[in-house]
Amino acid sequence: MPQPEKKLDPTASPQEWFGYELRTRRKAEELSARALGRLVQVSDDVILNIEKGKYPSCQCDLAKRLDDILGTGGVFDRAWPMAFDPRDADKNRADADKRAAARAEGTVLVRAGRILGSDEPPSRPGSHDPVDRRSFLQASGLAAIAPIEVTQAFAPSSLALPESIGASHIDQIQEVATAISGWDNKFGGGGMVRDVAGRAMQWSAGLLQAQCPQYLRADLFAAVSRLGIVVGASAFDSYAHDEATTTFKFAADCAEEAGDWHLRAKTYSFLARQAVWIGQPDDGLTYAEKGLVRRDRLTATEQAMLQTARARAFGKLGNVRDCMAAVGEADDAFAQSRPAEDPPWMAYYDEAQHNGDTAHALFDLAILAGQDPGRAASRFYTAVKGHSDAFKRSRAISRTKLAALMMAKGDPQQAAVIGHDALDEVGRLTSRRAADDLRQLGAFASKHPRVQEAVGLRERITATVSA
Repeated sequence: MPQPEKKLDPTASPQEWFGYELRTRRKAEELSARALGRLVQVSDDVILNIEKGKYPSCQCDLAKRLDDILGTGGVFDRAWPMAFDPRDADKNRADADKRAAARAEGTVLVRAGRILGSDEPPSRPGSHDPVDRRSFLQASGLAAIAPIEVTQAFAPSSLALPESIGASHIDQIQEVATAISGWDNKFGGGGMVRDVAGRAMQWSAGLLQAQCPQYLRADLFAAVSRLGIVVGASAFDSYAHDEATTTFKFAADCAEEAGDWHLRAKTYSFLARQAVWIGQPDDGLTYAEKGLVRRDRLTATEQAMLQTARARAFGKLGNVRDCMAAVGEADDAFAQSRPAEDPPWMAYYDEAQHNGDTAHALFDLAILAGQDPGRAASRFYTAVKGHSDAFKRSRAISRTKLAALMMAKGDPQQAAVIGHDALDEVGRLTSRRAADDLRQLGAFASKHPRVQEAVGLRERITATVSA
């Protein structure tokens, strides 16, 4: 049974008055906390905690967005200094810094770096537990992975952990993440790539229990977060979905420990894409919108990436209006991209990637909602043309989806030609996602039993994906 709402007392404190007004006006507009959160780009937990007077520091720009959405005439903007005096926030941060300095120096088991919580945040629905690499290893199954020779290039063969962390350990994690990401994009996430990724993740997560100088703490958590994103992507591509979700959430926690908004955004982008892929678009939308919290801290490219995730979720839901709006927002953000401002690992999100990702959303509208297939087709063409050999999986998937779109909505003979080109490339990948896209293409081809080219393509697909 749902829990009864907490009774609010607007006379108890300025924060509770603010929360009482927010709940009253939200309900007057017949909006759920989740719906309002989507409109102002925060999670439903934030809305509910503000209403309960529990949220420590509602940002001024959020107050203004609430005014705009609820049509208050500026009530929350005017009340913000009274309810959330920035001088109190500064005092709280200073007190937290003093507490952190008083702890034993050298240990990483402190939480001063978290960007979305206080020093010891209360547990909230939908939030993650504090970073605990032992429970992560147990939940993900990585602790049971057997040693393999190739991992000697990335971590000690015995997985021996150092007693203390140095800059060289952090550099090693970063180099491994870059190497695995390159392999994953080129070959897919299965086979050797997955084995190496698991071993590297096990060793790197173990470093969080070692002694670490305070000045290296944020860099260590950021490096482990980056590797977690790469390893989660490999598991996602191999359809180890539970492990992928666990690893992505672990990476998100590490990003928050590091105070890194960019890595946090990337983890939520992957969580959103995975949720959409496994048939949970509503969860995908929630993840994407959590990633957009404090979008002012993100680069334009990162905002485009997350808006694209929203578009893909709306596309799977068959929501034409919101999908097209999200594609438009993604395009607007990408038009403002400045690669020099992006983290190095965002270099993959170029014109080809943006067109391929938005085309996936438009593909679903064409198939599920009868929309114009030309919009998706033109973007898939751009993606196929723009992806280099370093991104063979993305190129192969875009080519496969283009063939499927044409097979379903256009010329099946031309679709077969493109489909054979896709098969030439996909056959060398270890990607379960790529294989599933081929099966979809085969299903569309089966609807043209009198077109010899379509029949031949379907037979080849059947032989390829069953091999």
